[in-house]
Amino acid sequence: MKKLVALVLAAVMLLSLTSAFAEAEKPTLTLWCIATESDANRPAYEKAIPAVEEALGIKIEWEAFENDSYKTKIKSTSADELPDIFFTWSGAFAGDFAAAEKIYCLDNEFPNYAADLPEVMLQNSTYGGKHYAVPLTMNIVTLFANMDLLKQVGYDAVPTTYEDLIACCDALVAAGIIPFGCSGNATWCVTEYLEPIIEKTIGYEEMNEIFAGRATWNNPAIAEAVDTFQSMITKGYFDPDGLSLDNDTVKANFIAGKYAFYQNGSWNCGEINDAEGNFQAALFPVMNSEKATYGQVIGGPNDALAVSAASKDPDLAAKAAFALGKEICHYGYLAGSGLPAWTPDYDTSAVKPLVADVAKMVAESEGMVLFGDNAMSADPANVYLSYVAKVYGCEIDGAGFIEALANELQ
Repeated sequence: MKKLVALVLAAVMLLSLTSAFAEAEKPTLTLWCIATESDANRPAYEKAIPAVEEALGIKIEWEAFENDSYKTKIKSTSADELPDIFFTWSGAFAGDFAAAEKIYCLDNEFPNYAADLPEVMLQNSTYGGKHYAVPLTMNIVTLFANMDLLKQVGYDAVPTTYEDLIACCDALVAAGIIPFGCSGNATWCVTEYLEPIIEKTIGYEEMNEIFAGRATWNNPAIAEAVDTFQSMITKGYFDPDGLSLDNDTVKANFIAGKYAFYQNGSWNCGEINDAEGNFQAALFPVMNSEKATYGQVIGGPNDALAVSAASKDPDLAAKAAFALGKEICHYGYLAGSGLPAWTPDYDTSAVKPLVADVAKMVAESEGMVLFGDNAMSADPANVYLSYVAKVYGCEIDGAGFIEALANELQ
């Protein structure tokens, strides 16, 4: 009996060692992303990575970083120190990496996935006719509303005109309810308010030209839009504590009923949809009907994965990046953390109502402008964000904003 037990134990140990050896022999790729524990996309990564590891017979060692610190980290990391695969924003953000030849061209692998990945979804990550990043999801700036609070002041629907929105905000303030929550701790959150106001004032075409550097910031209509935003702040429409709050806290406050509105990315649809309460999704109303329409939006296919040009096995990394992109999109769409950049080949009947509502807005959209800090290259984007922060802090007005940006960027 003792010999039998010894043989069984030896067999178990041998199997364990064999399994550990096999695991160690698997090709290993490294991945950086922003799917931290509190990020809406975390569950999608947690499901996608094991699925891709099994499908490709590889091991993926991944690490997540907070949004703003990641932007600094990824820009300052040398080409040789980049991971095999890393999260990037599209537009000029990824374009800077492509121009510096820090990321690998994906044209060889793309044909294997082209049937599931519409070319239009690659428009923000294609440079010089070549594909340099794998889109994950697409998102737009969404005006989320707590209908339980709006009903307290007589509103059964989200206001669709600026005049009605102002009247609603005045009624909310009179009732002791803060209309908007916005994180001043993360300047990109401020742009989620300012950019729709600018777009709905000057129109998406002109705004695209400005972000691309083909038109000047010295535009009186932009100054007017900035002043409009600041007037909303001075009227008490925004939580004054928001200047020092992070976005997670602001979002939690909105879900808990502290604010009537929260304007941020559609990647929040799932979390807000699943929270207790009655929430609706809408777009910011038109400011100038001669220039803009309600269906003009801020956003587009933006979140993506890139492959380091210095990867020890860039072809394998490219294959893994596409596989990850498709799976992250799949799980993210069903969870409500993004709209699909990939054509769904799975059951979508369980898509959350808020996600479906925003998807309808995108389908009916009449023009789109990519998020400003991604539409612009790194240095101009940093300048832009620095003055956006000054606007939220009421350190400069509209005239000062356009003058500063025109002087520094053009």
